[in-house]
Amino acid sequence: MGIFNITLTKSALKKILKKQYITVNDVTATSATFINGGETIKLYIPEEVSPKKKLVFPLEVLFEDEYLAVIHKPAAILVSGNSFKTIANALSQNIKRSKLPDVTAPQPVHRLDFQTTGILLIGKTSSCVHALNKMFEEKQIEKTYYAVTIGEMDDQGEITSKIDGKGSRSGYTLIETVTSKRFGKLNLVRLSPQTGRRHQLRVHLSGIGNPILGDKEYGIKNLILNGKGLYLHAYSLKLIHPFTKEEIYLKDELPKKFKKIFI
Repeated sequence: MGIFNITLTKSALKKILKKQYITVNDVTATSATFINGGETIKLYIPEEVSPKKKLVFPLEVLFEDEYLAVIHKPAAILVSGNSFKTIANALSQNIKRSKLPDVTAPQPVHRLDFQTTGILLIGKTSSCVHALNKMFEEKQIEKTYYAVTIGEMDDQGEITSKIDGKGSRSGYTLIETVTSKRFGKLNLVRLSPQTGRRHQLRVHLSGIGNPILGDKEYGIKNLILNGKGLYLHAYSLKLIHPFTKEEIYLKDELPKKFKKIFI
């Protein structure tokens, strides 16, 4: 048995004793324990346990290979951030770990708003995350959304108003319109954002007088629909796979609440 000299600060010693890591002659030591010499002193170092809790949150996986995955994002959950309940924290239990050498924790490569539902692209390797980010920057990934808007609308149009002082562009096509006693007209609209500003589609549609149904931030005060969430859905993604070079076109069907309005 060796003899070890250990220097501890008073505060560190108190913490060790408080957690009962030391025994003297098999009796738990305290700060009042007196050492005469010849005692058997044992220092216990507990196995480290990660304090991080695991989020149990099943996700629907629409596509997956060794490089990337595509999932359905439900409403009322953040994609990432400091909150515990996020898509990013739920990915490891829903996405298979890649077998490639540069495997990384699966991570979203773009964002959807808290209340927005729909298709979300995930990178599984470092090189794929980098490649997908570059493809978004170079506008090589085509995204399509659907929304339910309020009020009279043209059959189609393009919105180019600035957001936070930056240029932005969204195209829309009117698919169907129904009359509503409360809202006047409700429209099913297909949306094609050409840029990716924060809340872009919500800001653009509100700016032309056709806010998205259920939008509490950008809606018209007396026409806010409560309790049903935001009627904005990321419907499809189209891209050339950065490694297999195959064309990927995936759809995430419209939520039931859309279909209840437009039968």
